[in-house]
Amino acid sequence: MASTHPIRPFAIVTTGIGLAAVLALGSASSATAATVIDGPVNLGTASSYGVLGASTVTNTGPTVVNGDLGLSPGTSITGFGGAPNGAVNGETHQTDAPATQAQIDTTTAYNTAASLTPNQTGLGELNGLSLTPGVYRGGELALANNGALTLAGTADSVWVFQAASTLTIGSASRITITGGANACNVFWQVGSSATIGTRAQFQGTVLADQSVTATTGATIAGRLLARNAAVTLDTNRITAPTGCAAAGTPQPSVAPTITSGTPEGATAGTPYSSTVTATGLPRPTYSDNGTLPAGLSIDTLTGVISGTPTTPGTTTVTITVSNGTGPDATQTFPLPVAPAAVVPTPTPTATPTPTVPTAVPTVGVPTPGASATPGAVVPGGTGGGNGPSELAFTGADPFPGLLAAGGMAAVGAFLLVLRHRRRAVAARRLVG
Repeated sequence: MASTHPIRPFAIVTTGIGLAAVLALGSASSATAATVIDGPVNLGTASSYGVLGASTVTNTGPTVVNGDLGLSPGTSITGFGGAPNGAVNGETHQTDAPATQAQIDTTTAYNTAASLTPNQTGLGELNGLSLTPGVYRGGELALANNGALTLAGTADSVWVFQAASTLTIGSASRITITGGANACNVFWQVGSSATIGTRAQFQGTVLADQSVTATTGATIAGRLLARNAAVTLDTNRITAPTGCAAAGTPQPSVAPTITSGTPEGATAGTPYSSTVTATGLPRPTYSDNGTLPAGLSIDTLTGVISGTPTTPGTTTVTITVSNGTGPDATQTFPLPVAPAAVVPTPTPTATPTPTVPTAVPTVGVPTPGASATPGAVVPGGTGGGNGPSELAFTGADPFPGLLAAGGMAAVGAFLLVLRHRRRAVAARRLVG
């Protein structure tokens, strides 16, 4: 039978010690540090349901629901009723008074989870994270295909995830809860719709404003509760947690403990990042007490030391982690900042000066454009001076002139021979 215990409002407490610690840390973090989750989100009568839809519940394949199955105000539940369809190891409530009340209680729990002040905002991709108990907010929350998310706490630890829009759990991804904690106290408040990928291993209660879809082979240790739309299933195994602590059960306070080692050194002028991690309940905050090298700072909520150091040297750093439960945890370590690497300035390559070729005089051939200079010595010539010489080239081609001179010499020789013959003939006539 479905539980009928009355709805109790979700409790948020601010202890005197916690508030004092908050005031000491400053107003910027007071709202976050003052919020302590006092037990799990109160689901009221919805706590017994493994699946609760609003418009329809549709199943394909041999899904098993270990818990109640409900629908309100819709009228269609399909895909259940024995092999090869799904099976329900609990009660089925279709558009009846218990299902209607469970939807009312789901809405109350949804609004309570959405109203909590987050310990950390800006979350998106969850893969590779190990998160201590607290409230985490993001826009579109996602766990990548084959991804892993670890929730590390104690048996009384509570996690609330606030997704402003969608929640997407990738195929073959896994959520692991350690330290004695369990799926009773993990809640996913989703502003629109949630999708759990193929063969994913999911933990926690989904409180979706719209639809919830579990694809082939996904297993859920928790609940799939949709306020205004459908729940769609395909060969899934959904197990509603049992034996959970009642709402309003306070969480124990645990003093913080630093779990990370000594951060690595940095280099001046180079971006740097290193994370200090710690456990504790409530979730602790971090302070560097003003001891970090110039250019570096620590995120008070995440413990991430980041920035770009400016000055070489070694600084003694003191990190204090506190959560309002004493004693605080302190870590002191040297943080060396190496000088920036010197990049050698490249030597510019000289541009070669173009070489003007020297004219080589041609023996016996005057240089074009030159004027004849008496006595100029040219190798291979016959002029005066210390060796063979010739007149400098006058600028005219000598061949036509030589040819004309030769022709004139030949004509002159012919005329001389002709003249000589005429004289000889005249002389013989005088003698005869």
